[in-house]
Amino acid sequence: MTSKREAKSARAVAAALVALACGGAASAAAGGAPSRIVSLNACADQYLIALADKQQIAALTHFSRDPSLSFYAEAAKAYPISKGEAEAALALRPSLVITNPYRRADDLALLQGKVAILSLKPANSFDDVIEETRRIAAAIGQRERGEALIRSMQQRVAAAGRRPIGGVAAHYQRGGYLTGPGTLMDDLMSRAGLDNLARRLNGGTIGRLSLEEIIYRRPDYLVLSNPGGEGQDQGELVLEHPALMRAVPADRRLRVPAALTVCGGPSYPDALERLQAEAARAMGR
Repeated sequence: MTSKREAKSARAVAAALVALACGGAASAAAGGAPSRIVSLNACADQYLIALADKQQIAALTHFSRDPSLSFYAEAAKAYPISKGEAEAALALRPSLVITNPYRRADDLALLQGKVAILSLKPANSFDDVIEETRRIAAAIGQRERGEALIRSMQQRVAAAGRRPIGGVAAHYQRGGYLTGPGTLMDDLMSRAGLDNLARRLNGGTIGRLSLEEIIYRRPDYLVLSNPGGEGQDQGELVLEHPALMRAVPADRRLRVPAALTVCGGPSYPDALERLQAEAARAMGR
């Protein structure tokens, strides 16, 4: 039932966003906003779909249509996509390219001096999400829409509240990676009433934990981004290892789709509500 409600909600959001973008096209152009924006950053896709007029978007990344990674995968089908290369972006004659600070230097060199570049900062907390929303909205000439989105997110996050700590949890990922402090997931976990196991290990700096170690530590809950079941690769199969299943059984595994947490952005309230609902279920609240 939960997945059906989420799918229906996502379709409704997608339809509303596309309608909003089409309806407001003339206003941004009149204000001197960039008329052709190319995204080379999967996280920028989410902001652009939420904030830009449809005609402002020259291309999103191909990841924008991947439902396993993109919050607005359905809405993204209404927009063109690019191959994600600097040369392909320039061929679209953009007035603004949104990239990330970790992109290869030679790619950035191709863009510099030819087009305006906005480097998207990683959002590791809700405060970061608010800051980036304002920065991107201003850069694309959509300040009012940005403030409206911020108000909506703040209202939902305030309504969700901050739950009292109800147990120790680990966001354990494929390959044995453990999400530590100062990350978006850590921020979400604290609001959901979960004490991040990584904060107790090596001063919170640990990045990986062996299967044996996570079993020994035996957290109360595992926060997982993969759906589980068939179709998993070797890196994900470790999460279903029989010994780990005995240590943290299925009813204490909190499933939050990666599409909600890969990027900080408009998906933050949905990610928080989902994690809080999963934690409440597991805790019997």
